[in-house]
Amino acid sequence: MSTIVTVQDAVTAFADFMEPTDAELDAIEREMPAIRADIDLLDAQIIMLDRTPTELDARRVRRARRRVLAARRLLANAASPVLPEVRA
Repeated sequence: MSTIVTVQDAVTAFADFMEPTDAELDAIEREMPAIRADIDLLDAQIIMLDRTPTELDARRVRRARRRVLAARRLLANAASPVLPEVRA
């Protein structure tokens, strides 16, 4: 009986080239408020799945949506370049 072996080298998920770069880690850190706001919104929506939604649940979801929009707005404004002022 012959054995079957792979011809290629083993590929691991922990290879050096698979690690995030410093720039990627910085980008994740900048986006963390938006990520946390998204998680809070998902938590509020999941709570509503398990039971009949109450007014408190609806308020919780509305507040979470506002936090998501605010966090995304701040992120978008921070990423957009500042345009020079045009004088006539």
